[in-house]
Amino acid sequence: MDQSYSWGTERPIPSCPLIEISGSSRERGRQYGEQARDRILRGIEHYSLQLETNQLGWPEITHIVKTFEPTIASFEPAYLEEMRGIAEGANVAYEAVVMLNARTEILKIADRRKKGLPSEIDPDGCTGVVAMPEATRDGRVIHAQNWDWKAECAETAVVVRVLRDDGPDLLTFTEAGGLARSGMNSAGISITANYLESDRDYRRLGVPLALLRRKALEQQQLALAMRIIYCTPKSAANNVMVSHVGGIAIDFECAPDETFQIHPQRGVIVHANHFQSATALSKIKDMGVVNTPDSLYRDLRVRQLVEPHIGHLTRDHIKEALFDDFQSPWSVCRPPRPNSSSNLSATVAMVVMEPALGVMEVAVLPALNRDFQTYTLDCERRAVAA
Repeated sequence: MDQSYSWGTERPIPSCPLIEISGSSRERGRQYGEQARDRILRGIEHYSLQLETNQLGWPEITHIVKTFEPTIASFEPAYLEEMRGIAEGANVAYEAVVMLNARTEILKIADRRKKGLPSEIDPDGCTGVVAMPEATRDGRVIHAQNWDWKAECAETAVVVRVLRDDGPDLLTFTEAGGLARSGMNSAGISITANYLESDRDYRRLGVPLALLRRKALEQQQLALAMRIIYCTPKSAANNVMVSHVGGIAIDFECAPDETFQIHPQRGVIVHANHFQSATALSKIKDMGVVNTPDSLYRDLRVRQLVEPHIGHLTRDHIKEALFDDFQSPWSVCRPPRPNSSSNLSATVAMVVMEPALGVMEVAVLPALNRDFQTYTLDCERRAVAA
């Protein structure tokens, strides 16, 4: 059977387990590691094999991890404790957990060390959409995303519910061992993120993107979450969509040292994997389109599909737009297909959030599977946090 169609037939569509953690940073980490051990091991194996193809073994990975530690410690030392706890709970090396949380940066560093050889690093693509209250049927924000990455990561995906005593609870979809990816918190803040690439990337060491997202999701105040996204130094470009249940959403196109804004049009923001800001394009060179040329129409397709429903948009309308298969497999919803590195690339998951209800829905490998699992934040705890 063709490899691109083996999912769902020879291999069942994976589920996405819920991991609930609480307590101190170290305790949360241990609980996380114990509950997600098998998926963490699978993720470590996957990325370590990929790094080996870039001539990077564990001594080199450990060295790179050490270079990140001072940056992480100055940003949020509790994250080092939580990652040590994850390593203890899963019985894996601490450096391997840091690798999972800085995998974008470490994969690119490995790629750059491989002078003169073809790149083995694939872009971490996505298509994200936010619908404001004035654009939705029920007057509530809807925030959603397709995450395009390696199909194998469908077997490492988890949803983590973090119950906190020192701030809002949060719910995040991420790779097992990661502190955050997409998610929302009980203060009404939601985040999704998209790959971008610029000519300023990797000139300096910044905060790993997973930790930046986690820190923003820990904030009670929207202003502080936005400041973290806007101002924190990054190793490379990235796009982060931030919304609030009160009816605010801004898309931040981040170069490593500068940030540009995209605001809603007719109550909707749609973003894929290329810079949209005219100011950004006048100052930096977009280097990502060569690897993600489909990005140029993915955001247009989603906007075309949602615009007829503006004023009465629902989660179902957003889902249908993100299921779009125009120009498949180079589509908004990408079935597993071999890429230039002979890896299977796919839309790994569709994540749809309605934060005012504390609801997140996730469909794994949505080009092959339209069944959603539902995850929630507890309403009583949300009320107390508010």
